[in-house]
Amino acid sequence: MPIDATLPYDDSNIFARILRGELPSKTVYEDEFALAFHDINPQAPLHILVIPKGAYVSWDDFSERGGDDEIAGFVRAVGRVARENGLVAPGYRLLANVGFDSHQEVPHLHVHIFAGQQLGPMLAR
Repeated sequence: MPIDATLPYDDSNIFARILRGELPSKTVYEDEFALAFHDINPQAPLHILVIPKGAYVSWDDFSERGGDDEIAGFVRAVGRVARENGLVAPGYRLLANVGFDSHQEVPHLHVHIFAGQQLGPMLAR
């Protein structure tokens, strides 16, 4: 069920549990600011999630409360994951759902990286 991105952070969400090592993930990148791993329900041939290590519900929450180093480190991590996986030349899509209307399902900021095929239009019409 989609979440309201204005709600407080929930420490029991699946990404918080992955960050604490309580649940496994197929990690593709990690540094002090971010963790990137393969989505367990991929929507494209390559579907990687990149999450900040801090407790942020949404992009809005992160941009409001995150420190400059944390924000820069997270954005750089997203770019690095794309480069290290050879996605720049063929192209890729970034998606960050925020709140109920966008169908955000996990109350922890995450960016989806989709690649591996032509992805078609941005939204279904």
